[in-house]
Formats: sequence, structure tokens, C-alpha cells
Amino acid sequence: MSANAVALVVLGCVLAGAILGAVLRSTLPAHHLSDESRDVIKVASGLVATLVALVLGLLIASAKNSFDMKSQEITDSAAKVVLLDRQLRSLGPSVDPVRASLRQGIATRLGQRWDEGRLRSLGDETGPSIEDVEVKLRGFVPANDSQRWLHGRAMALAAELAQTRSLLSEQVGSAISVPFLVIVVFWLFFIFTTLGLFAPPNRTAYVAILLCAVSVSAAVLLILDLDRPFEGLITISKEPLRDALGHLDAR
Repeated sequence: MSANAVALVVLGCVLAGAILGAVLRSTLPAHHLSDESRDVIKVASGLVATLVALVLGLLIASAKNSFDMKSQEITDSAAKVVLLDRQLRSLGPSVDPVRASLRQGIATRLGQRWDEGRLRSLGDETGPSIEDVEVKLRGFVPANDSQRWLHGRAMALAAELAQTRSLLSEQVGSAISVPFLVIVVFWLFFIFTTLGLFAPPNRTAYVAILLCAVSVSAAVLLILDLDRPFEGLITISKEPLRDALGHLDAR
């Protein structure tokens, strides 16, 4: 399920809780809504609200760390592409086809839409991959010690790029488990039920509850988008790869 769909489900659940609370307010006997009962319910809802705040804070921090880590991997890969091209240039014109494959592969990735399905399908390539560059590099025969060192360095960079690409393919998908998210939604449902139970029957209170529900669902959307940075509203920037392609074009 997409992040937008999950956020809409959360919005529907919390609003359903508020409506349930309003229905209970009009159907429960008066002694169930006495001052003593209100105090107990407020303490319980306050405790659950504290738990929700802590959990949402931890989820946001975890999702942000995951987003930053994947973004850094893309940036490091772009830097290694530029270094690899420099090593290939130093090897001479005999490896120009390898450089062309490297450039074409980067240009192809930039032209594609980044999504989890394409990252998972490592074998589904529409252009040269880093593995193709490795294969062509293996066929190069160094003529002297200097070229052997450059060739070994180029092979190491290509291997690191292939490793990063495989790592990114393994990191797709959400790290947030469904049962964990269900528990958080249940807590929110309880909190909004108490809000509907004690809210006065006027438009101002209803609008405040609605805005609160939208804010909570937006927070869930933010967490899920950060946790899946290759698709959704918040995505990893392609700018490092564009800069790398610019360096390759300029040489």
C-alpha cells in the first residue's frame, strides 16, 4: 500500500474515533460522564498521547536517518563515477568505449523514474550497467606498471559502485512493520474517541478535531515518504548524478 493510501486510512480511522466519541457522548448515561470519569479518561488519554508522541518522534528520526543514508550513498556513487572516469582517461583512448558505456549508463539512470520496482530488478536494464563497465574493463590489458595501477584502481571503483547499487536494491521497501503501525493507529483512535467524547457540540470544536486529524495523518505520510525515498512526495535528489554527468560530458 502506498504512503498516500496509508495516510488516508489513518485519517479515516481517527475521524471515525472522533465520531464514535460524539455518539457515545449522546448515548451514555450521565454518571459515565461525571467529573471523576472525565478525570480518569483524561489521564488515560494523556498517557497514550505521550506514548504516541514518543513513538512518532522515534519513527521520524529513524526514517530521516534512513533517508540521509541512502542520499549519501547516491552522492558517494556520483563522486566515484567521476573518479572512475578520471582513471579511465588516464589509461588512454583504448578505453574510450568503456567511458562511453559509463556515461550512457548514468544518462539512462537520470532519464528513468526512480522507483522501488526498478531498483529491485537489477537484471532489467535499459542501458549499460556498472557490471557492463566491469566486464569491458576486465578485457583491457595494461601495457606497463602505471597502467596496471590505474587499471586496478578503476576495477576497484567499479566494484564499489556495483556494491552500492546492490545495497540500494536491498534497501528498498519500508522498514516500518505493519503491526507496529496498526498499534499506533489504535492509540490515535483511542485519543480521538476521547476528544469526540468531551468536545462541545459546536463547529469550532469540530474544525479543531478535523485539523488535528489531518495533522496526524500528514505526520504519518511524512514518515512513510522518508522511509521510501525513491518514490512519493519526498524523494532523493538526482543532482549529484547530474553533476557527475556534467563532468563526464566536459571531458
